[in-house]
Amino acid sequence: MHYPEIILFCILVPLIGSFILPFLGKINAGLRNMAALIFVLTSFVTAGFALPQALNGSPLHIELAMPLGLSFGFLADGLAVLMALISSLAAAIIIFYSFGYMEHYDNQNEYYMLVTLLTGAGMGMFFSTSLLILYCFWEIAAICGWRLIGLHRENDIAVKADKAFIINIGGSLLMLLGFIGIYIQNGTFNMLEMQDKGLDNWIMILILFGILSKSATVPLHSWLPDDSSAPAPVTALLNGAILVNTGVYVFARMFLVNFHLDAVWNLVIPIIAAISALVAAGAAMTENDIKRILSYSAVSQIGFIFLGLSCGNAVGAAGGLLYILTNCLALGGLFLCAGIIEHKCHTQDISQLGGLAQKLPITCIAFAMCAFSVMGIPPFGGFFARYLVIDGAFTAANPWIAAVFIIGSVMTVIYLSQVFIKVFFGQLTHPDIREGSWEMVSSVCLLGALCLLAGIFTNIPSQLTTFIIDNLGRW
Repeated sequence: MHYPEIILFCILVPLIGSFILPFLGKINAGLRNMAALIFVLTSFVTAGFALPQALNGSPLHIELAMPLGLSFGFLADGLAVLMALISSLAAAIIIFYSFGYMEHYDNQNEYYMLVTLLTGAGMGMFFSTSLLILYCFWEIAAICGWRLIGLHRENDIAVKADKAFIINIGGSLLMLLGFIGIYIQNGTFNMLEMQDKGLDNWIMILILFGILSKSATVPLHSWLPDDSSAPAPVTALLNGAILVNTGVYVFARMFLVNFHLDAVWNLVIPIIAAISALVAAGAAMTENDIKRILSYSAVSQIGFIFLGLSCGNAVGAAGGLLYILTNCLALGGLFLCAGIIEHKCHTQDISQLGGLAQKLPITCIAFAMCAFSVMGIPPFGGFFARYLVIDGAFTAANPWIAAVFIIGSVMTVIYLSQVFIKVFFGQLTHPDIREGSWEMVSSVCLLGALCLLAGIFTNIPSQLTTFIIDNLGRW
């Protein structure tokens, strides 16, 4: 199906549709909710239509030429389609989960609008061929994240939202200066005209600041654990589905597809990733707030993704892309399971929880399946992604960095096991609760099942990520 307009449909339906949702909400809440789900599913379906063209080597492409190198366009290559499919599927599941979770919350019109707008911004970012347009969508995503974190409006929550906004916007402004440096160096913002070029180190540093701030990498990570006060669907969306993933996507787009990294960066970035993974895992082991533990886990897992994407070989890069998929499914599922627990028990403190497997057996099983994937336990999908990333580090002759990530993997097993045992076993603390709504329970079951299927049928996503890497022609 060679209709390049599909790309515009994938981007514009959630972007434009998001502004319709508040008006639909004034008419009927159920209509608004269903419309939000349809808008996001449209992105998933249309991205799927673009997949065959990407796989046969003739990706859909729209380009509008403009003077002074300001042309912009959209390209549905393998990397863009992979990210669009992952993010839109996760966003759709989160919206469906929200039907049950958000029904008693205030500001629902704003919530559904922002989630849909964030999805559309992600689609625009993934498909954009212009650094300038990519930056515009990047900023839209940051604004959506800011408003979603502060959805409750309390003063302390608003401060945390403002903190996230300042860190993200500060990093993105530095990244914009880096993009301007690329324009000065190449005379264009069009990434299709920058294949296999190098970057001055000062440009690389500016862009890296923007990427690390959005992807919540140590030391620019502190805003992400603070989002634990937001509703569970928001934390799932920010930590696993879209917002944090935009940072690793831009890194992959810039430094796997367009520019060559100098050899020094193939060492510096894995070191940053290793420190981030280890520090965040250590922080997760000291926390009692279940959502903060999962947020620190998200920071740690992002370190694994950066390791794969930066170690300079095909094995690690394919593992990094596969890790984005498995991490999105598993962490998203864990946050939604935590949302059911919080929703029913009215606490996020694991020291005040226990024995919930008796009352929430389905949530317990879904949590275990998602946790096994994050831990890297076979046959769950996370095992294969983690194996490829660490193998990539060994292949790059960085055994000590690989050893640090192996330690981080062990720490992941420890703190997630600790959460699971404390929450679901021992003395029952909340005897009067029951499972969440069918929308909430079916959503976490679906994500848990996908974590397992991603491992059992790992050859399918693995072939896609390997195809993407092979077509880069780097290794």
